[in-house]
Amino acid sequence: MAPARQSSPRTKDQLHRAVIFLGPPGAGKGTQAKELARHYGVPHLSTGDLFREHVVQGTPLGLAAKPIMERGELVPDSIVLKMVETRITQPDCAKGFVFDGFPRTVAQAQWLGELLKQQGYKRPVVVHFAIEPALLIRRLTGRRMCKVGGEIYNVFERPTKVAGRCDNDGGELEQRPDDREEVIGPRLAAYEKQTAPLVAYYRRLGLLHDVDAARAVTEVFERVLEVVGGAR
Repeated sequence: MAPARQSSPRTKDQLHRAVIFLGPPGAGKGTQAKELARHYGVPHLSTGDLFREHVVQGTPLGLAAKPIMERGELVPDSIVLKMVETRITQPDCAKGFVFDGFPRTVAQAQWLGELLKQQGYKRPVVVHFAIEPALLIRRLTGRRMCKVGGEIYNVFERPTKVAGRCDNDGGELEQRPDDREEVIGPRLAAYEKQTAPLVAYYRRLGLLHDVDAARAVTEVFERVLEVVGGAR
């Protein structure tokens, strides 16, 4: 069912579109996506998080995705697209949503564009996080995630007040399997081969906005707000 339309001018609480974050692993998309979703009061949709939930629950999708994710490879479209379509047609997505880690290929982007039109959303906003490879490796190897609330930290750039414990709920921090050094290389190679062409694709459509992801988290977020708030 298409999301309800409102005649009043769009405010920060009226997104009514998809926001898509593009950038390699470790560029900060997850942190910024969560902040933007909170700002607009819309769902933060991370395909990685959704698949990890399925893995924990032992669903067919989770069982199919688990070995692929552990190798640092991309999950096939046959699994991803089914999950995404089901998720964005749920009622809480009616006012818009923020994608984190999707789409990953031009084919996925084309499929998503058609689906968004069918659902009556405005044109998506695409934010491209540009960053140097050396900083990516540092961010990835230092990244830790709270087992309870999913909050993301970094032992180098954003450490917790108490080592190994989340500042919000005291939950234990863990390093994701795909953040280990031995799988980072394949992850970045897979990104360059399959996902980087999206930058050119969305730029041709006039939807792409570049953001310097090497800046401080707060500075990056301010720039993201400018981009999304200025979208037509």
